[in-house]
Amino acid sequence: MNSATPTTSQRNTWAMKGLLFFAGLTILAGCATQPVSVPKAIYESGLNTIRLEGDPDSSVNSHPATLTATEIGTLLRNVRVWERRNAIHRLLSGQADRTRAFRDEEIVLLAPHLSMGLAQATAAQRVHFRLSHATDQGEEETTAGWLSVRGNILVLALNEVHDRHSPGPDISKYDRQMPNVPERSAAFDAAFEPEEYLAKVSSGGRLFAPDQQEELHIRFREALAALPVYPGLEQGRQLRP
Repeated sequence: MNSATPTTSQRNTWAMKGLLFFAGLTILAGCATQPVSVPKAIYESGLNTIRLEGDPDSSVNSHPATLTATEIGTLLRNVRVWERRNAIHRLLSGQADRTRAFRDEEIVLLAPHLSMGLAQATAAQRVHFRLSHATDQGEEETTAGWLSVRGNILVLALNEVHDRHSPGPDISKYDRQMPNVPERSAAFDAAFEPEEYLAKVSSGGRLFAPDQQEELHIRFREALAALPVYPGLEQGRQLRP
């Protein structure tokens, strides 16, 4: 009979209950989602910035981590970079010379603040750095990357190393014929010396991004036990550039 047929009022009530049920599920899912890590400045001066940022690989980070400025300086001093050459270029000109990725004045600036950043970082964060200054030729020279600790491994990623470009956003990296497609800067290779302390090197970068990314996975505790200590970074002292 008609008594078994739901009325319009009942159908509306069921629909409202269903909406409230799904809304509740959505709210619970949002609460359970890990909050997005907001970048936090550790150091800012001119074009130089060191900050905490979210790390997509945060599940493997051992943060906060304790590394002194002297220890970080010792490790940075042993990072080397060189121009990446193809087989023909190497045949004609040989291997490119290796140079230090970080100059003394850069280590003096970076080491204390990277140490502070690692001590403040959560497992969901890494320490990003960008050093940039004007050259005598009117260009801008930039070194950028990030740092994290994963157990006994220090991961140092380099996106740019003493890369020279026009001041401000580097529009020179963009193809004039296809302005939305950036060109890559001169490619480089990176390593940690002695290489016996280098667990892994990986190359990558984002699709259509102008910068590459070289990741060095360094067995830092073994390296620090064997390498000469970088001088001048003890409390109250500073190495002259």
